[in-house]
Order: sequence, then structure tokens, then C-alpha cells
Amino acid sequence: MGSFDNPGGILYQAHMRIFTSVSRILLVWMSAATVAVAADAPAKFTVSEFVFTRPADWQWIEVNSVMRKAQLKIVDADKKESAEVIFFYFGEGGGGVTKDNIDRWLSQFVEPKEKLNSKVEEVTISQRKVTYVQAEGTYLSGMPGGPKTSQPNTMLLGAIIESDQGNVFIRLTGPIKLAKSSQPALRKMVEGSLGSR
Repeated sequence: MGSFDNPGGILYQAHMRIFTSVSRILLVWMSAATVAVAADAPAKFTVSEFVFTRPADWQWIEVNSVMRKAQLKIVDADKKESAEVIFFYFGEGGGGVTKDNIDRWLSQFVEPKEKLNSKVEEVTISQRKVTYVQAEGTYLSGMPGGPKTSQPNTMLLGAIIESDQGNVFIRLTGPIKLAKSSQPALRKMVEGSLGSR
């Protein structure tokens, strides 16, 4: 049977050629968009009065929340697990006092405070008070007042930078192993924003 004896086959081949062409165009466009996003990822970013230097291997995530001023993503070497780092700033007098935020962070775990292996450390850097927080357990992920997702074996690393212009709250959450390995880079980023190297 010739191709003219099978008009359905001709239409199919024509559609496939169009589909293949469109697919190639889309792939090129998506690749270009990915490169553009990577190129636009800032090496430095500002939250309130503080300028943070993003670790080179931490990904920049665009935010669309008024509460979140910046967000980063950390991916492990095998690209199997990831952690998120969120920067919150609510303006002068906003966000509450340091202790209330520590208690709120710890309450986001299923386990009681005494079972979270929690630690709070206060340091002064360049005349700025920074409070570091860490805890591990089953973390309840989700927006305030919304549905929660249980994330077992999760570590929270927090940093609260106190300022007259309003405190900056930084929260890292992710698998315990990945969070622990990211802790030095987190502290370097925080302390670098205060002029400490």
C-alpha cells in the first residue's frame, strides 16, 4: 500500500514532525530560561540592613511571600536530599522577641522540647547579638494555620540577628546529616553579614 492509500498515516507523520519541531523549540527555550535563572541568582543579597553572601553551591529560590525576604536551597552531593534556608524580616519591632521565636521554632516539632536535643547559643559579633538555635526530630512543615507535613529525622538550625531596625530570622530545615554538614557555611554567611570573616 502506498502512502497515498493511507491518508491517516500521512496526517500522523505530519503531526509527528510538527510535534518534534515544537518539542525542540520548547527544550531550547527551557534550557535558555534555566541559564537565565542561574545567571540572575545573586551572589549577595540584602535583608534589612544586612548583606549576605550566598554560598556558591546553595541555590537561589525566588520568593513570593511578604514574610519571606529570601530563600535558598541546599542539595546534597547525590542530589537525593535537600534543605531550605529562609530569611524572615518583619520590620522594626516586628516578629516578636528572640525567646518567643525560639519557643515557636521548637514547637514546630512533634516531640517535646526535652527530646529534641536542642541547643541555644548566644554570641556577640561586631557588637551585634546573634542567637543560634538547633533541634532535631519530627518537623511539622507547613504554613501557619495550614495543613502540616511530618518530616522525621529533620534538623532545624536557626539564627536570630538582633537589630534596632528589626530582627532578622534565618531558619534552615532539612535532613539531619545534610543540615549538620551545612552548619559551618550557615554560620559563615551569618557572621559575614556582620563584618566578621
